[in-house]
Amino acid sequence: MSDAASFESHRGFLVRLAYRMLGGLAEAEDVVQDAFLRWDAVDRAAVVEPRAFLARTVSRLCLDRMKSARARREQYVGTWLPEPLVDPAVTGSAELAEDLSFALLMTLERLSPLERAAFLLHDVFDMDYGDIAGVLDRSEAACRQLAARGRDHIRDERPRFAASEDASARLSDAFHTAMLQGDVAALAQLLAEDAVFYSDGGGKKLAALNPIYGRDKIVRFMLGLAGKRGLPSAELITRTRINGNPGFLLHEGDGVSTVALEVSGEHIVAIYAVRNPDKLRHLA
Repeated sequence: MSDAASFESHRGFLVRLAYRMLGGLAEAEDVVQDAFLRWDAVDRAAVVEPRAFLARTVSRLCLDRMKSARARREQYVGTWLPEPLVDPAVTGSAELAEDLSFALLMTLERLSPLERAAFLLHDVFDMDYGDIAGVLDRSEAACRQLAARGRDHIRDERPRFAASEDASARLSDAFHTAMLQGDVAALAQLLAEDAVFYSDGGGKKLAALNPIYGRDKIVRFMLGLAGKRGLPSAELITRTRINGNPGFLLHEGDGVSTVALEVSGEHIVAIYAVRNPDKLRHLA
């Protein structure tokens, strides 16, 4: 196998790792390309385990980027959401290793870079603590503590009641119908009382600057949007999955946006709308 072919066999794994660490697909692909340049320059005879070597390389490159990313997040206009992955290769598995949900990615964003890296490398990508210690330049004991703190945060933020595929499909169908018909009463019935609406326009598109908490406030906000922009027509809405959750592509006159639904039990507990065009270029 050629050096390039050997690298390509790991590319998907590396992009998934970088995406979870950075929250951006374009940035993740840039990091993986940087890793390829390093792979191309290294003495391959000195590489005992290519996958582990590449995971270490990508993790270190991500950690470098996360330092500047934190400063950029502090200056971000409005609510920050990850770049949406439309119809990813995830089949609704509840396994954490397959979890690309906005809820998880936003929780990861609140961890320190080292906690995020330790948790992802161990719990999601099954790297042993000895290798993680080499990546993070910390002792194995310190890496165990970092991963444990990350794990505790993730556990606290995960939905209390997992939704079945049937419930997710039923609620997605009903949400779609309510959107098309402007049926506020039906929409209210779908939302949990403490549901949250997140909207990311990045200061470039109309969006709520802060999360909207509570069913009644969300319904009023969406009613106001319908009054300003009108109801979406069926041909402008594409049903899909976004980051493993039921969702929609909305084709608008000024571009595309995404809406993802987080379902817990029998209700929608969160709505994630991405309108920032910088995060939607890969969907053009």
